[in-house]
Formats: sequence, C-alpha cells, structure tokens
Amino acid sequence: MKALQIFIFSVSVLAFTGCLKEVTPSDAITTGNLTDNPDGILNAVNGAYSLFKDNVEFNGVPDDGLMYLRQFYHLSDFASDDIACGQVTTDPFLLSFTGDHSPTQTNTRYFWYINYKIINNTNTVIEAASKATNPDAATQQLIGECYFLRAFCHFNLVRLFAKPYSHDPSAPGIVLRTSVADPAQKARSTVSEVYQAIIADAEKGAEMMGQQRGVQYASREAAWSLLSRAYLYMENNDKAIEYADKVIGSPRFALTNATTYQTLFANAVSGSETIFCIAHTQVDDKGKFGSIASMIFSDGNSGWGEEFASKSLRDTMAAHPEDVRWKYIVKLDNGSGGVALKNGIETYYISKFSFQGGSPTLSSPIMFRLAEIYLNRAEAKAKKNLTNDALDDVDMIRKNRGLEASLYNHALPAGSTALDVVLKERRIELAFEGHRMYDVYRNKRNLNRTYWGYHLRGLKETDINLAVQPTGYNNLITNWNSDRIIYYIPIDEIQSNKLCEQNK
Repeated sequence: MKALQIFIFSVSVLAFTGCLKEVTPSDAITTGNLTDNPDGILNAVNGAYSLFKDNVEFNGVPDDGLMYLRQFYHLSDFASDDIACGQVTTDPFLLSFTGDHSPTQTNTRYFWYINYKIINNTNTVIEAASKATNPDAATQQLIGECYFLRAFCHFNLVRLFAKPYSHDPSAPGIVLRTSVADPAQKARSTVSEVYQAIIADAEKGAEMMGQQRGVQYASREAAWSLLSRAYLYMENNDKAIEYADKVIGSPRFALTNATTYQTLFANAVSGSETIFCIAHTQVDDKGKFGSIASMIFSDGNSGWGEEFASKSLRDTMAAHPEDVRWKYIVKLDNGSGGVALKNGIETYYISKFSFQGGSPTLSSPIMFRLAEIYLNRAEAKAKKNLTNDALDDVDMIRKNRGLEASLYNHALPAGSTALDVVLKERRIELAFEGHRMYDVYRNKRNLNRTYWGYHLRGLKETDINLAVQPTGYNNLITNWNSDRIIYYIPIDEIQSNKLCEQNK
C-alpha cells in the first residue's frame, strides 16, 4: 500500500528551474487591520494557534498531509529508536527513518515555512499591540501568548535544524525573526543567540500572561514549562529546576494516576496534567490522509498503520507488563493470540493520538504536561549529583503508572547512574511525543536502531518477508556527533536568502 500521498519537488526540477514559487510568510494580517478592528488582536492570535493544525497550502499546492503537527512528530519521532518503519514509501518521512536527508524534501520545507508564518503573525501582533497605551489585562495576555508562540516555534526549529546547545553553543542556529521589519536577507544566528531569544521571549510571555484561557492556549505555566525544557537543553540545571518547581508548585495541575492516565491523551483538554495542547474538535479530524495517528494506528477501517512501536522500546518496557503505559502500545493479534507480522515486523500500533470522541484518528496533541516537568527536574538533579532527589521525581511518575511495587527508593540499579535511570524513564513516559531523538543526542549518546525495519538502507525485494534483521546495512547506529542528527536547511531559504548557510 502506498502511504500518504505527499507532493514532492524533485531535485531535477529544482536544478532546471533554479527557483521556487515565492513563499510569502503571511498575507493574512497587518498592523493596520489589527488596530482598526476591535477584535483584530484576538482573531489574529487565535489564527496563529490554528496554523498548528490547519492544512495550509505550500507553494500553491494543497495537500492533506501538510500540517504542522504531523510534520513535527514525523521529523522527530520517526528519526528515533521508538518507532519501526514498516515499509518503503514515497512519503518523505521515510528520510527521517533512513537519515538520507535532502534540502528539497517537502516535509522539512513545509515545517520551516509554517513555523515562520506563525512567527510572522506573532511579530505582527506584538508590533501592533505595542502601539496601544495602557493595554488591559486581556490584551496583555494575548501579547504574552504571542511571545510564547514565537519562542516555541524558534525552539522547534533550532532543535531540528541546528546541533544541540550542549554540543556547541557557537554553531550555526537558525534565522531569528523577531520583527516584521527584519530583512529578508539575514544570516543564521548562533545556537546560543537563538536560545537566548527563546529564553527572553518565554520570560516576557510569562510576565505578561496573567489570565487563563484554557490549556488550549498559552499560559504563564506553559511559558515556565518551555523555560524548564530550554534551560535543560542548555545544561543550565539550576534554572531548569527553578522553572520546573514553579510549574509543579502550581495548583492547576496534578499527575494522572494509573487509571486516569489511560485516557489522558484521548481527553487532553480536560486532563489534569495537561499544561498546553493543540486542541482539536471533530471538524479537525483529518482521518486517514492527514492525521498524526494515520501512520501509526489502524483499527482495520481507519489509518494506514504502517509504522509500529519498536522492539527496542518494547524491550525497554518488558520487565513491567503491569505498567499502564503499555496501554498506548496495541498488539495486532494474528488470530491465534500471537502478534501479527507485517513485512516480518511485529505489529504493535501506537494509540497516543487516537480515540478523542471515539475516533481512531483524532486527538489534541499535548505540547507540555506535568510528567515531563517532573522528569526535567529529575534530569537536572541527576546532573547535579542529587541522586536521591532525582530518583524521588522518577518514583513520583512510576507510582502513578501502576509501578508502586517497583520504585527505586533511593537505590540505583547495578551498573546504572542516576542519569541512566532518568533517561530510561523519559523514554518510556514520553514515548511518541517528540522527545526521544533530542534526549539522546543532546546528552551525547548514540542512537541504536539494530532491529528489523525499513530504516535499513539498501533493502532488497528478497528481504521483504524476513523475520530477522539482515546484516550489512548502514546507519543502524547514529553517533551523537553525526551530521545527520539534524536536517538540511530547506532549499527555499537557501535560494532566497543568500546569507543563510547550509548544514553539512
């Protein structure tokens, strides 16, 4: 079966044309029509949120698969060791599995475009609102949300297109866009400069946001969560802990228990540990052709179900079948009680993005939740050699996931460090939520994918039905310092912005 049909520009076409259709960052809002319309700022901010879930045309081409969240999870999780590639496909997400990246691949080009479209919208709102004298609390809240969204988009871009801060803060980052007056020709800022801009925007957003519009919108706690995550990536452990403490100390959130966790992702907007999510309704259900769930889950009628939870992740979880986090790894029965094989791969679907309102292809993906904040704090404490405190935070997660009888209780497993324990817990708890690849590489660890799947390059037709992994394939282990842990800057930016340096 062919996977999602994605429009792909070929290298040959680019070579002959030399350019692409002009990509306009935003043609929807201006500072003028915002200030002229009493509801202009509110509508513009809400419109920015919609860009995370809407299908937005790219280069004049409509496509059901072009959606911010779909590309984000594919670019992040499909390049990790948590998901097995079930078959060859023409969809460019295959390049995340194989590491055979290209500056012309549609998914990275679209993700770059849509992030900067959101950033441009937020810049327009911030500039328009700055003209107001003594803005009321509601307006300040909206401005703060824009600062948060700008920080969030810059953060997602720098993670995908630049080496981790922990590798080299002076390395090329991304093109910072913090004003509608920014010149089109602009060089990439350093990774450090990008992170400083993210921190400044998130802090400004937290300062301005004093109201609550619901977890489907940014809040002060969402900004604190982003600060905790960003500082953790920067290895500023004290600051990561400081902001984690602020979120954990908020009375608004509580960890779900072993029972309620099993419905958290289907009921994200009302979930007790959801801090910020991209809310979807039934009319946002993109079904088989454009949803996040479409490639990783199938009930036989909805979704392609062509990518599976990897053997590597399942082996990591195998010691505790009572762990309720198995709820989101769904075995396809072979009719005899065993697991069905597809192309020789054990078929375990992933349901974290399914079953909102009963639909197998609908969810409201969670961008920040309380469990991650506990694990941010645990990792920072582990790196400060506060082992017992780190294990306490890990145990707080485990006792709410059905593992009350398997807590660490300040005792490290033989041969493991506190950081080993925390990273293992992060992998299990945050699986399929867009964290794993970054957690591995920023901690200067290698990604090991020595399990059978179509991430194995050079696959031959005769290998299709093999139940064991063939030998002699490249890219099974990706070193943390490899150039292929990040993506190329899209060709659109390179061709239109001569100051933008390409990745190696």
